[in-house]
Amino acid sequence: MINVKNLSHDFVMGKRGQQSTLPVLRNISFEVNKGEIVALAGRSGSGKSTLLNLISGFIRTTQGEIWVNDTKVTDLTESEFADFRLQHIGFIFQNFQLIPSMTAYQNVELPLILNGESASVRKKRTEETLQKVGLLEYRDHYPSELSGGQQQRTSIARSLILNPPLILADEPTGSLDSETEQELLQFILQLNKELGITFLIITHDDEVARIGNRTVHIADGSLTQGGTI
Repeated sequence: MINVKNLSHDFVMGKRGQQSTLPVLRNISFEVNKGEIVALAGRSGSGKSTLLNLISGFIRTTQGEIWVNDTKVTDLTESEFADFRLQHIGFIFQNFQLIPSMTAYQNVELPLILNGESASVRKKRTEETLQKVGLLEYRDHYPSELSGGQQQRTSIARSLILNPPLILADEPTGSLDSETEQELLQFILQLNKELGITFLIITHDDEVARIGNRTVHIADGSLTQGGTI
């Protein structure tokens, strides 16, 4: 599902003519197989968020290759990557990234609108997906009217709406209490088992890492111990 080959990345710092480069990732190579849950673990500043952003195409690589679902995404233009991302990758964020002026229903429906689906298709699939995450009765609530766990489930519903084979999660339990965290982790396991969705989860939480098939460790921009344990 994900194949990263000899990936390196630098950030350019400073004004033109006075620029310097800051190495962030160095010679990263690893794979995530279809149907796996893989945790990407490392301290703050280790490069794990940069790696996730490179895989998702939010920033472009300095050197190396990234393949997602048999497509070499490092060869795609920004517009091509945006279309690919919509169809193939779902996202779960620590801070949910819900649009505050939209209801839960409207937040979940949005990818369908961007995908050009008809009103009847949008209604059916949005209601089905909200039902799947147990939030259909909260469809008309705004994010500020939902608990943290309900907001995260709304975010998950939005990530599922186009049936992506891959979900990238960036500290998905970071804003949740311990009880809600356990509920979310069980839900991720359920989605993986029932729908075969592949998960790559950034975390520094051992509880989150334990649900994975394996853990990839990153430190100072490099994989440690060959990248897996």
